[in-house]
Amino acid sequence: MPRTVRFYELGGPEVLKIEEQASKQPGKGEARLRVHAVGLNRAEALFMRGQYLEQPKLPAGLGYEAAGVVEAVGAGVDRNWVGKTVATIPSFSMNQYPMLGEEVIAPVAALGEYPAKLSSAEGAAVWMQYLTAYGALIAIAHLGKADFVVIPAASSSVGIAATEIAKAEGAVSLATTRKSNKKAELLALGADHVIATEEEDFVARVKEITGGKGARVIFDPVAGPFLEKLAEAAAPGGIIFEYGALSMQPTPFPLFAALGKGLSIRGYTLMEITGNPEKLAVAKRYVYDRLADGRFHPKIAKTFPFAQTVEAYKYLESNTQVGKVVVTVA
Repeated sequence: MPRTVRFYELGGPEVLKIEEQASKQPGKGEARLRVHAVGLNRAEALFMRGQYLEQPKLPAGLGYEAAGVVEAVGAGVDRNWVGKTVATIPSFSMNQYPMLGEEVIAPVAALGEYPAKLSSAEGAAVWMQYLTAYGALIAIAHLGKADFVVIPAASSSVGIAATEIAKAEGAVSLATTRKSNKKAELLALGADHVIATEEEDFVARVKEITGGKGARVIFDPVAGPFLEKLAEAAAPGGIIFEYGALSMQPTPFPLFAALGKGLSIRGYTLMEITGNPEKLAVAKRYVYDRLADGRFHPKIAKTFPFAQTVEAYKYLESNTQVGKVVVTVA
């Protein structure tokens, strides 16, 4: 029987258990995938702790991004999907469709093909990161040539995707990381500037790089007290996206900077894109074309075999990686 990952109580990676489950048949609008790789995300680390946007219904599975081959489809689904290599697009509840297993059921609307030149591990590192960055930077902020964009936590898979999007659009990226040990790799991945926020004066460096203008776009997954510094570094009329809570600290609203500069500070998740079929179709084409021509290339930090899923999530939470952590499935 295929194996899956489940948890019966809230907590860190140590609560995860690998179990066998009976093979399932896809229902209406669904497909069954034989999984080859699963990309891990911070969302799952929060989900298993009961700190995510939705609470897990115990016992629960988890996982958003599975890459594999469609084995079967349910009623109302085009049979041409069978045999195709796809990856799942996060657009569903992990309570209903957990993706971390050897065999999974997914809504067919959440399937996306990726260029054949990518490995299955790379395929599992496509949709969450690129669609998250695309929705904020392109669909909403309309990032363009010579725009300055600040990218906190730039060594994450989403941060790297944002850096690639900025380069593709001719914008100037200011990647941030806490310490300078990741600087060289982030520059090699395409960042125009890298600021080590625990070692440098962040606001002064942004002002220096932008010629005193500040950054029009800020794409932040950290939140917490640093939002006040981000607001200081923003250009008049700038937009700050808050799409995560990595700091896990209270986030004060920078009232006077917001008032003085007319800032937009908004919450954002990729579900704004994946929940709208028309927007999703445009986003998928944008990402696919740039993967195909080489402007985008998923960065894999490390892979772990399925049996080491607990170790993989512990590594994800170590904050030492640059790029995506992926579990490979035989």
